[in-house]
Amino acid sequence: MSTENLTRAFTSTRSVLANVKPDQLDSATPCKSWKVRQLINHMVSAPRFGVRALQTGETQPDDTDYAAGDYLAAYDETVNSTTAAFADPGALEKNVKLPFGEVPGAFLMNMVVTDQFTHGWDLAKATGQPTDLDHELAARLLPMAAIPDQFRGEDGEAPFGPVQPAPEGASAADKLAAHLGRRA
Repeated sequence: MSTENLTRAFTSTRSVLANVKPDQLDSATPCKSWKVRQLINHMVSAPRFGVRALQTGETQPDDTDYAAGDYLAAYDETVNSTTAAFADPGALEKNVKLPFGEVPGAFLMNMVVTDQFTHGWDLAKATGQPTDLDHELAARLLPMAAIPDQFRGEDGEAPFGPVQPAPEGASAADKLAAHLGRRA
């Protein structure tokens, strides 16, 4: 397994983040409990959390407000450190302890891929950018996005919303977003 999907997810999401203006930080997102600011903070801190868990076993949350500064530079640092961490020999085979259980490094990387790509979609939707993101990657991720019902529920109560219908002719990214509970 390679880090190709990880690189593609980061590239897709970075292209959206690069167009976010500071006056959009308080805009609503498809994640109802988050404004753009909180979404950016999650997009920067979540992969860093995963890398710390992978490398040191630390699972403390990161409270830094990355959106208060140069969020694109902070994202670039996250991209570089995360990609390097998962490319390390043995990283994908290593077992990683997370708050909800132990998972292989490859599983953790796929979580980061799906999280980054989907939140790139959320950010695009929130800031009026096209949501028709990397077709091939979205098509790869959709069949892998099997979310058990116990992780689905209302925003703020569960990590994923109920499956939503995708509009007729929806792009692969819009279909993935709908499957993960977003209204396209």
